[in-house]
Amino acid sequence: MNFFNEKLIIVANRLPFSVKKDLTFVKSPGGLVSGLETFLKKSNINNYTWIGWPGSHFDKKKFEIIKEKSKDINCYPVSVPAKLLDKFYNGFCNKTLWPLFHSFPSYVVYEETYWNSYVTVNQIFFEETVKHVDENSIVWIHDYHLMLLPSLLREKFPNIMLGFFLHIPFPPPEVFMQLPWRREILVGLLGCDLIGFHTYEYTTNFLRSLSRTLGIDHKMGDILYKNRLVKVDTFPMGIDFDLFFNACENENVKSILKTIQYQLKDKRIIFSVDRLDYTKGIYNRLLAFEDLLIRRPDLRGKVVLIMVVVPSREGVEHYQRMKKQLEEKISEINGKFGKIDWVPVLYYYRSLNFEELTAHYLACNAILVTPLKDGMNLIAKEFVASRKDLKGVIILSEFAGSAKELGEALIVNPNSISELSYAIEKAIEMPREEQKERLSIMQERLRRYDIVKWGQDFFNTLKYLIETKEKLNTKFLNEAIIHQIKEKFQRASNRILFLDYDGTLVAIVSKPSLAIPDREIKNLLEQISNLPNTDIVIISGRKKEDLVRWFSGIKVNFISEHGIFIKKYNSDWEPMVNISPDFKEPIRNIMEIYVDRLPQSFIEEKEFSIVFHYRNADPELASLRVAELIDELLILTGNMQANVLLGNKVVEVRPAGIDKGVAANIFLKEKNYDFILAIGDDITDEDLFRALPEEAITIKVGLGKSLAKYSAKSYKDVRKLLKNLVE
Repeated sequence: MNFFNEKLIIVANRLPFSVKKDLTFVKSPGGLVSGLETFLKKSNINNYTWIGWPGSHFDKKKFEIIKEKSKDINCYPVSVPAKLLDKFYNGFCNKTLWPLFHSFPSYVVYEETYWNSYVTVNQIFFEETVKHVDENSIVWIHDYHLMLLPSLLREKFPNIMLGFFLHIPFPPPEVFMQLPWRREILVGLLGCDLIGFHTYEYTTNFLRSLSRTLGIDHKMGDILYKNRLVKVDTFPMGIDFDLFFNACENENVKSILKTIQYQLKDKRIIFSVDRLDYTKGIYNRLLAFEDLLIRRPDLRGKVVLIMVVVPSREGVEHYQRMKKQLEEKISEINGKFGKIDWVPVLYYYRSLNFEELTAHYLACNAILVTPLKDGMNLIAKEFVASRKDLKGVIILSEFAGSAKELGEALIVNPNSISELSYAIEKAIEMPREEQKERLSIMQERLRRYDIVKWGQDFFNTLKYLIETKEKLNTKFLNEAIIHQIKEKFQRASNRILFLDYDGTLVAIVSKPSLAIPDREIKNLLEQISNLPNTDIVIISGRKKEDLVRWFSGIKVNFISEHGIFIKKYNSDWEPMVNISPDFKEPIRNIMEIYVDRLPQSFIEEKEFSIVFHYRNADPELASLRVAELIDELLILTGNMQANVLLGNKVVEVRPAGIDKGVAANIFLKEKNYDFILAIGDDITDEDLFRALPEEAITIKVGLGKSLAKYSAKSYKDVRKLLKNLVE
């Protein structure tokens, strides 16, 4: 394998083939299978295993035969009982997830038994997958059928590399959050190292849903979840460009193309091909074509719509009704406008093989790819790639993922019949030069980012994550690093510990008043402070009254309000500023306006600083309001001796010239310390890390760039270190 030497395990709902009743194997339909097979072949990846459902139900004896035959092509079928599969696939996958993820909430069925079947089938896939996984495997899970599988595998194999790719849209949070099992789905996906989507919009929707549902934030798509780094990113799926670009040289394609051209002679051809589904917007294409024939009588007899509808979910009543509606409309148009020598709509209810499909791509003057919502839609890319002659026009829905890459297409809103109708008119009358210009630009883009590049990008990101993990693991506090720190601590003559409070000694909580130190941390601090020649400084943004109340009776020093006040043990508080607290009044007035404009935000007032908290507020609204607030505060404080400080979900205004680093140096000047330890979790602690001497041991709690030498995953790791120092 080009990217990893380890075995790749692909897990998808379907195997790359379906097994017929006579136990013969035929290639499975769909872009997922053809895309993955092309990627594996062109990347020379031979060391892989593919796990999936074989497409039909078989008794135990026949299933064993299929298993044996499948091994020869690196495939392992999963057996799912018929009734269970129906509730899983036709139920939860296609009546719940499919409409919800395509933003058709009114079509969604919320049925507990469907959900239970989804859980059970994910467990069945898990049980098959674990037979093939070892700690060095890379598992690549595909699509919405298996969104619980990642966390099941993560629990069993904490260190394997896990990737997931969603081949359909991910909806906005206001739609996704209607799902009763939204938390379970998100937690299931967070078992991955890398989660991929077709477009930036879907990636953003997922990250916004995480924030709203689980309160999990990200930094440029990086998430720290359960002490692991999870990456969420965009990988627009490509096609086998050369296959379609050179299809015009295929003799079978040439023959079919010649037949189409002979039958339709000099008529302008509009082509439409899609699976029967309400997301595809097929009916609107008929209405638009009808509108064109009404508006432009001169085009009657000169233009033909070839409409291919691929059978899908024929047993579902909703799809049967849709097929009936389409066929009635086609009959109406043909009856209203047709003549003996001209049938306006040529309708086929069947699938086309590769040669037939590409021949139709080459024969048409324009193609309609106008879904109401689609994850990517590879038909659009296939058509563009196939037109080696640089002729033809693509009319593309703005709601197809491929519209983000094919900006030179005629982009339309598929809900507007008028817009569609005029786009068809423009397409069949577009000058040859313009067609050539548009297609050549799109082809160059698709040639560069083909199916191989898509897979390589995904695996290169996984590789980057492995390297990042290794770097983080060498930097994260582990047994070896803790042992080194403990040895230095024990050898030292004079020791000082600068410890931040919120997020460092205790967990971050929704309200500052709730972060009261528990018995464990108080005992730890007491034990350390009682060691000879050992000073502790709690260096926090907290009010001085809180710190004294919480740690009364323990021999510790305090720096409060990020350096504004200092209290040495058994001494009084000393202010480090010479400024009137009146400067807070105009700042308070502005902050109060934003408290009204951002629900669940609040102001915390300290003696010499004032803080705007927005941890509990809606994250999207907060990003807008806080940006506005910061702008106003920067303007206001421009002529004041005050700084605007951005912390962890807080905006603080405090006197200028004071920070944790300045305050810490006051302690360092008093003694010759040969052991200095500083631990903190947010941007205010960077001032501390920057100010300390080179030999100081500095630890950043959480993800993110830092001047600190080491990292801790959470406050629990900090406590573990402190326990080691006193043992």
